Amino acid sequence: MASTVTQANNKLIVFRKQIFREYVRENLFSPYMGTDINSIIRVIPDLDKGGKNGGEQINVPLMARLQAQAVASGPMVGNEEALDNYGMRLWIDWARNAVVINNAEEQRSSVDIFAEAKPMLVDWGKELQRDEICDAFYALPAQSSPAGLGTANGQRVNGLLFDAATAAQRNTWITDNADRIQIGHSNSANLSAGNFATSMANITTGTDNISGAILMAMKRRAKKANPRLRPFRLKENGTEWFVLFVGQEQFRDLANDTDIKTANQNSRSREQQGYLKNPIFVDGDLLYNGIIIREIPELSLRLPVTYQTMGASGIQIAPAFMCGQQAQAWCWGKMPTPTFRKEDDYQFLRGAGLKMAYGIGKLAKLTAANNFKEWGVFTGFFPAIPDA
Repeated sequence: MASTVTQANNKLIVFRKQIFREYVRENLFSPYMGTDINSIIRVIPDLDKGGKNGGEQINVPLMARLQAQAVASGPMVGNEEALDNYGMRLWIDWARNAVVINNAEEQRSSVDIFAEAKPMLVDWGKELQRDEICDAFYALPAQSSPAGLGTANGQRVNGLLFDAATAAQRNTWITDNADRIQIGHSNSANLSAGNFATSMANITTGTDNISGAILMAMKRRAKKANPRLRPFRLKENGTEWFVLFVGQEQFRDLANDTDIKTANQNSRSREQQGYLKNPIFVDGDLLYNGIIIREIPELSLRLPVTYQTMGASGIQIAPAFMCGQQAQAWCWGKMPTPTFRKEDDYQFLRGAGLKMAYGIGKLAKLTAANNFKEWGVFTGFFPAIPDA
């Protein structure tokens, strides 16, 4: 008996019309971005020419608190205190992308590829913005325009990109910001004054791993930093809150820390489905003694190459960013706007794009002592050992 065999060309092939797109993580910085003065990432729309002034740079005025000794019965005239003020300049640049398809490829396709252009471009724009916030945290603030501004690829991240900074520039940064950094478990043990590379090379795995105790040391130092860091939030009882942004490896170490684990396990509500907000049971922020600990996976993915072998015996280390208000400024020049291709080769081509203009950077102030200090960030440096 001869059994019939279906010839290859007659075999059924089902092509789904729905396209599965690669996952793009939301911007986990978003809850801390806004136009309010108390935002960690302050959004400034003043350069958007559609509603404001236009221009390619903006001056952000910063003013330190008054610190002079009080005058009692002596003369006030001639003893006035000068207002310590500084203007931080930020530059914007363009970011564009587009896709194009011709009629022949549309005819061949079993799905409507062009219909995916808009959502894919929107995802691309969100991902770029999120990633460049990470790059801005890693960058060293600068008083000049960023390298690459106005070139073919542009540069929206203000300051000196960390991998591009020289040893001298890193040394200047660690000197200027000595009161707002934490090197491993102890500055007295690990900080080599004025030498960034040597300080980082003193960080060892184990002793210097980030922990609840070290977070408390960071917070105490942050409260004493001068100029003062304005807390992200002040509770009614005077409690000061900061937000710590960390990558995956350091979030893992903090989640496994006994003190932090116990605090989140025993002190957070389980009633009325409160367990759904407890990171012991679900993914989410850790809370510890007035610090919101937020994992930003892209901080690990975009870790500058230099940090990957900078610790003792070549271990990977990474910064952790404890932020108060006005840590960064995000300046819009042009909000994301859809664009369309006009050169269509007699209606044979279809193209869609996205354009926007912005600048992002950490705020910093030049002090009377000529130190260029970060305004709203306290930075800790700790091991960030990848999972085996």
